[in-house]
This record gives sequence, C-alpha cells and structure tokens, in this order.
Amino acid sequence: MAKVVLWGSLKKAAGGKTELDLDVSDVRELLAELGERYPKLGPQLDAGVSVSIDGTMVRDNLFVAIEPGSEVYVLPRMAGG
Repeated sequence: MAKVVLWGSLKKAAGGKTELDLDVSDVRELLAELGERYPKLGPQLDAGVSVSIDGTMVRDNLFVAIEPGSEVYVLPRMAGG
C-alpha cells in the first residue's frame, strides 16, 4: 500500500480526509480510485492535479508506477510561468 496525502483544496473535496493508504499500481489507478471514493474530487481531478511520488513530480504520465510503501502527494494543479 502507498501512503497518499491530499493537499490544499483537495482535502475539503474529500470530506476533510488528508491521508489514505491505497493499494494502487500507477497514477492512473490512483486518480480513478480517488474519484470513485470521493466523487466531489471529480471536477478537480478532471481539471488536472499534480502528483509527487517519493519526492519526484510526475508530469503528464499516468502510467508511472507507484510501489508499495511509496509516499504520494496529490496537489491541485500548479500553474507556472
């Protein structure tokens, strides 16, 4: 299982839940599981979120593996310039 931390406005959409232990194999599965468990997260997930796995930001690749024991942060999409 991976430790998943919801950050910022994502916590509110998940009913105040900040940490979860999820058995997911990749980013795609993670986002699908979050959307299924917390339907209010759907709009933010559809708009895009930022994901960090063990301190490394994942960019536009839904098939990056999430290993058991990984620490995963899910954040509202960060805009930059």
